[in-house]
Amino acid sequence: MPASHFLHQLQLCARRRTPSTAKRLHAQLIKTALHLCVPLPNTLLDTYGKCGLVEDALHLFDEMPHRDHVSWASILTAHNQANMPHRTLSMFPAMFESDGLQPDHFVFASVVKACSSLGAVRQGKQVHAHFFLSPFCDDDVVKSSLVDMYAKCGLPDNARAAFDSILSKSVISWTAMISGYARSGRKSDAFEMFESLPIKNLFSWTALISGLVQSGHSVDAFYLFIEMRREGVHIVDPLVLSSIVGACANWAVLELGKQVHSLVIRLGYESCLFISNALVDMYAKCSDILAAKYIFGRMHRRDVVSWTSIIVGAAQHGQAEKALSLYDEMVAVGIKPNEVTFVGLIYACSHVGLVSKGRALFRSMIEDYGISPSLQHYTCFLDLLSRSGHLGEASNVIDSMPFDPDEPTWAALLSACKHHGDTQMGIRVADHLLSLKPEDPSTYILLSNVYAGARMWENVAEVRKLMAAGEVKKKPGYSCIDIGKETQVFYAGETSHPMKDEMFSLLKELDAEMRRRGYVPDSSFVLHDMEHQEKERQLFWHSERLAVAYGLLKAVPGTVIRIVKNLRVCGDCHTVLKFISSIVKRDIVVRDATRYHHFSSGQCSCNDFW
Repeated sequence: MPASHFLHQLQLCARRRTPSTAKRLHAQLIKTALHLCVPLPNTLLDTYGKCGLVEDALHLFDEMPHRDHVSWASILTAHNQANMPHRTLSMFPAMFESDGLQPDHFVFASVVKACSSLGAVRQGKQVHAHFFLSPFCDDDVVKSSLVDMYAKCGLPDNARAAFDSILSKSVISWTAMISGYARSGRKSDAFEMFESLPIKNLFSWTALISGLVQSGHSVDAFYLFIEMRREGVHIVDPLVLSSIVGACANWAVLELGKQVHSLVIRLGYESCLFISNALVDMYAKCSDILAAKYIFGRMHRRDVVSWTSIIVGAAQHGQAEKALSLYDEMVAVGIKPNEVTFVGLIYACSHVGLVSKGRALFRSMIEDYGISPSLQHYTCFLDLLSRSGHLGEASNVIDSMPFDPDEPTWAALLSACKHHGDTQMGIRVADHLLSLKPEDPSTYILLSNVYAGARMWENVAEVRKLMAAGEVKKKPGYSCIDIGKETQVFYAGETSHPMKDEMFSLLKELDAEMRRRGYVPDSSFVLHDMEHQEKERQLFWHSERLAVAYGLLKAVPGTVIRIVKNLRVCGDCHTVLKFISSIVKRDIVVRDATRYHHFSSGQCSCNDFW
């Protein structure tokens, strides 16, 4: 058969992505002695890459007696397509050293894409400099790749410089620039560029919406998504849906999340893997762990993100045993855990005191999976040790970890010292924490209580002085509650709500019943100089209590009351919510700044330590 026949068959195979056909054609080429006939080796190399046979492509590449720019572009692209950008970068120097070739525009584009995937901005800048001095420095495709790389690496100004140098700007380069601005939180720049875009398509809308979600502007993303729907843009790719589902998760708006879920079903994307993963995560973060488990149970295919989402969700909701059994299932089916999986697992162990299991998981992460512990892993591990009373071991871990402990890490250890009555270590930790000038108001409350417990009144006065001097700006506490399609936001001390009289009356009734059952207000959580009675009044008007009262008055009887609070629930409110759940026989779920609390029959899923 002539070489042209094989060339046509290989090109057809590459388009159809049929690996078995690619191997059969390779065998026929060897039998007919055409495997070295130009351009067949390069075409075969490209076909292997497009069929996902990267190891076969590499074997063929290594055996090629003559490699040109096309060969290098094909093998580098093959590794990028196989999600192996680290290999792309490690192979690149051999182009100069082994074959004496300088990169062309195709090779530059492949290497820049690898830097983009890895977030390797230092190497990306080196490649950019090499490209700038090369004969291909005017190539717009490479410049578009540079825009994408700088945007993904969080350098929008560098991306804009590359964008402005492009003579013929494609939709891809516009989209990358919009995404870069949005992801970096430069909302006005992103909107301005989006409005200047000559032709808007689904992918440009997706770039802006997804970038806004990632930078914490979920409300703007929602309004933009609604505008996109009104414009009649057809959702032929589900990525924008996963971003909006993620926005529901970040914003903890369950009812809106359900509406987006129904849209996903209506458009036929529910079976899409990354959409299902986003839904599992969304329901877990919106405090409906049963719905998260239901979605997970119906998934036909699961990857590490699927398993990790449900494991972390179960852990956050205090279901440690479930999280650990899910991990065993995950490993049994051959899915390799990642860094986030172990954060969830160690976090789960910390809330039921499984110290030995937590130690074993921490070791396994390093020894079995080669994962270097991050600060978050150490923080979870220290939380496990300290809340279980292993304060000496926790202190040794802090001394040996390769990171400087942050404020939450020290605060967690200090809280454990207070909880376990280790005054000596508590004072030492408190002194160090105070020297760091912490920012979280709850840290100052903890410091004041520790010093007061040790009768160190001068230190208590110093803490109060720092608070009074305004060095600590306390964010106003607020709580949100969804009742059907209605969302209500309550601020601490709010007295202007139309239903304030009914809410006040209900809270007074509940307060009287709680006191009959043994409740005594803990005014230590109010860090101000005022009369005891005034401190109790401040506690009475905390935002989560107002939200609960409103939910009891307005929600369908028997339904779960779900609340989202921007700050950590104070210890007194935590006690009150346990009492209320027992008195009214209703489940109350509160997502605060640090975790989820399921109050049911007078108990909380956090085991009273958070």
